Amino acid sequence: MAEAAEKKVEYGGCLCGAVRFTATPADREVGACHCSMCRRWSAGPFLVRDCGTSLKIEDAKSLGVYRSSDWAERAFCKTCGTPLYYRLIDKDTYFVSAEAFDEVSDIAFTSQIFIDEKPRYYDFANKTHNMTGAEVFAAFGPPEDWAKG
Repeated sequence: MAEAAEKKVEYGGCLCGAVRFTATPADREVGACHCSMCRRWSAGPFLVRDCGTSLKIEDAKSLGVYRSSDWAERAFCKTCGTPLYYRLIDKDTYFVSAEAFDEVSDIAFTSQIFIDEKPRYYDFANKTHNMTGAEVFAAFGPPEDWAKG
């Protein structure tokens, strides 16, 4: 079956249920970000699914949004604190927490970014595509000051 045919609307939300959403992830893959900002925000690597521009929040009154840099923002539930997504503002692209989706049984962990910032105290056993921060910036063309956080 073609990749495009496999895309479907999926549902998810925060721990307490105050924030619910729908999204159509780009694929069945999960990636990990090890950058210092994601680790501080989520208490570990931030595991995400690329949802492009498809994320729709059902009722945003409990959604908190923090602009963490000139180019990105992070959103969370104001009631329970669940980290929900990282959004590239200029591209309006959402990377949604993999564990915020209701159904996670058929997704695969395939990539890691900012592998050069990963602390030495943990490692994943999965074989994944790994990129350093410099490789991420080179591949996705960030603003010149992106690395400044």
